[in-house]
Amino acid sequence: MSAPLVEVHPDSAALATAVAGELLSRLADAQEAGREPHIALTGGTIAEALHRELARLSPGSEVDWTRVVVWFGDERFVPSDDADRNAGQARRAFLDAVGATQVHEMPASDAYDDVEAAALAFEETVHAHGVGEFEVVMLGIGPDGHVASLFPGRPELTVEDRIAVSVTDSPKPPPERISFTYSALNRTRSTWLIASGEGKAEAVAKALADDGSIHDTPARGVQGQVDTVWFLDREAASQL
Repeated sequence: MSAPLVEVHPDSAALATAVAGELLSRLADAQEAGREPHIALTGGTIAEALHRELARLSPGSEVDWTRVVVWFGDERFVPSDDADRNAGQARRAFLDAVGATQVHEMPASDAYDDVEAAALAFEETVHAHGVGEFEVVMLGIGPDGHVASLFPGRPELTVEDRIAVSVTDSPKPPPERISFTYSALNRTRSTWLIASGEGKAEAVAKALADDGSIHDTPARGVQGQVDTVWFLDREAASQL
């Protein structure tokens, strides 16, 4: 694998605009090459800004969103109408506006009583609709170095025989979640890690350090088959 690339932008607004533009360009290129690109979206504050920029910039792009297959790196196991669900936030911010029709949400708690059953059902969805490779996986990074719902010191970090896992007693609320595993996240042409703000600076530095463990900093465990890019603003890059 090639070394990660690091792009530093002046502030969070410039960061969101840059990532949105790069994603639209990448999707248009994939479609021009005859691929139906699969992407994995992330949640969080910077994702909200990114999604708003995608809604703004998409009408001027060549991307046919009906031919983009959308997944989510992780999801909160809460009712489907809960405002905190990543899928609902993305739909409201841009997916509905751009006409995305192939959106695969992770199950909600009003569809399944048990989070493990929900994770297993989602794996069946991936088997039915996945193609074995993402075009782009986008991930935020937590102040503790977590990505998706793969948290430091947790057993989910070492799962190799699952596409998705249930998470209980999450250190970040809500306590129950569903997450793609490393095995799934790393089946991607490109991995993009997006971080904004001084509160992410230490985690970014640990993730990009020469030495370290995925058990301490789970973001160290994700990488693209073609490239891995860190999109940062100046505050998030301040400890590099």
